[in-house]
Amino acid sequence: MEIVVEKDTKNPLLNRREIYIRVKYQDEATPSRNAVREKICGLFNADPSKVVVSYIKPQFGMGEALSYVKIYDTEEDLQKIEPKHIIARNFQQSEEEETEE
Repeated sequence: MEIVVEKDTKNPLLNRREIYIRVKYQDEATPSRNAVREKICGLFNADPSKVVVSYIKPQFGMGEALSYVKIYDTEEDLQKIEPKHIIARNFQQSEEEETEE
């Protein structure tokens, strides 16, 4: 999986960094939110608990997807600003894995 940054801006009002990316992949399926979050954390040296993937929109027949990622300054800002369903989509799998272990 390869990530190309389309647009990278800082939003001081909401204490976050907003990044529009293009995800290029060779697999059959679109990468998961967790896979994109891990890759973004590695590229931007960010804490995984402060990174939110708002959407991943695959481009039909191209092996690419457009995605919108937000990196917050603090976890408190993330909890206050992001809708509950977006938080659940991004952090649900990691919480389930912790309870299984």
